[in-house]
Amino acid sequence: MNVATPPKAGRREWIGLAVLMLPTLLIVMDLTVLHLAVPALSEDLTPSSAQLLWIIDIYGFLVAGSLITMGTLGDRIGRRRLLLIGATGFGLASLLAAFSTSAAMLIASRALLGVAGATLMPSTLALIRNMFLDPAQRTVAIGVWISGFSVGSAIGPLVGGALLEHFWWGSVFLLGVPVMGLLLVLGPLLLPEYRDPNAGRLDLTSAALSLLAALAVIFGVKQIAQNGIGDVPLLVILLGLALGVVFVRRQRALADPLLDLRLFQVPAFSTALATYTLGVFVAFGCFLFIAQYLQLVLGLSPLHAGLWSVPGAVTSIVGSNLAPLAVRRVRPAYVMATGLALAAASFGLLTQVGLDSLAIVVVANTVMSFGFGLMMTVSTDLVVGSAPPERAGAASALSETGAEFGGALGIAVLGSLGMAVYRSQVAQVIPPGVPYEAAQAARDTLGGAVVLAAQLPDPLGAGLLAVARAAFTHGLQLTALIAAVVMAGLTLLVVIALRHVDAGAESEAQPELEPLAQPQP
Repeated sequence: MNVATPPKAGRREWIGLAVLMLPTLLIVMDLTVLHLAVPALSEDLTPSSAQLLWIIDIYGFLVAGSLITMGTLGDRIGRRRLLLIGATGFGLASLLAAFSTSAAMLIASRALLGVAGATLMPSTLALIRNMFLDPAQRTVAIGVWISGFSVGSAIGPLVGGALLEHFWWGSVFLLGVPVMGLLLVLGPLLLPEYRDPNAGRLDLTSAALSLLAALAVIFGVKQIAQNGIGDVPLLVILLGLALGVVFVRRQRALADPLLDLRLFQVPAFSTALATYTLGVFVAFGCFLFIAQYLQLVLGLSPLHAGLWSVPGAVTSIVGSNLAPLAVRRVRPAYVMATGLALAAASFGLLTQVGLDSLAIVVVANTVMSFGFGLMMTVSTDLVVGSAPPERAGAASALSETGAEFGGALGIAVLGSLGMAVYRSQVAQVIPPGVPYEAAQAARDTLGGAVVLAAQLPDPLGAGLLAVARAAFTHGLQLTALIAAVVMAGLTLLVVIALRHVDAGAESEAQPELEPLAQPQP
């Protein structure tokens, strides 16, 4: 059955898209500059090792745990209203973080930043879904939106490094204040308001269950990534999964659920969401090794390592913006499959990396980033476009939640496998008589081995360093092999499951979801 042609977006919507990119840029920059600021803030605030981990991790924990609630809340109270509330909270929390006088205060500030950050991404993506009703224009808008991640990751270290060179560590958090201020001024002028006219009350019990389930699972996964498999993190993960089961059962029983599970009945939605999540899983797991390889195996400075990463950021932007042009001529499944196949080939190339393989790493990272740009734009578009406009906030939140879980699992699973290879080889060559703490640090990380090697006499130190670098390279090879297999499998999945879906997927999916706007009997 033919439906009416959706209206085209005009100049106001495209200018509004530029406004929606502000929080995207900021969130990515905020993540990158924090790692640069860790040495300075550690010297000033003297946090314990546990406090330092919480400073780094608490933001991601609360973002992941709050996304579903915030995305659904935006559907109820209005996406623009929630975006502006979140921008206000993010700006105020940035000020608190910048002027923190203790580790506990910085942890609390980062927690507030996480809650506020959870309002931003679902709101921006949901507003794009409502502002760009034409499928072709929406795909272009999502490609531009995703480009913001690459731009933020490219300029974040440069801006953060410049600030830290001239100012104190808290200056990196002040980046959020003018950006959020600009969003608060321009948002009401350029962004329209949208909300679900039939939305009911927010179920606070469901919100608490989703938060606790996400926090428990991601906390357990991160603990495994940092300390290896143990009873406590496994029990925490099982508790989180149990709470997740309770959450799902509650959604099925409620007349007005926090998350309508019938979204997963749409093949385009569920397949695209799974592909996006697994793509992030692979990307995070491997990028962790690539960044360390450039600095600790090849011996590049952080600046030079960052510069060699710029080609990947550029091709990611190119891929994100080429995808909308491609889906006008080719079905989305084949555009996604092309991106996934390029990523698989790139990971295959990384299995050939050696102790001096800068060219291989740069070429693989550049091609891989282009492939991810294609895949992420189209998969995000299918996730958002497959849901009815009134459910755009919930769909956007699921997309971002998938990214958070995929990233955490990638670091934990692929990171743990790669580091297991490293530890098994390094432990055999540490000379007897080395202090326990130093030996443990060398076994845990390549960075620890580099420090220990510098303290040992030349033959022993050089030998340890050579073995440690070779072991880390073997870990990278294993991780790349697993990633190549996963990407190849996803290539087949999207071709088989999505080959009949065209660029206007929502025109087919929405009739199935029409009852979602009405309370269940």
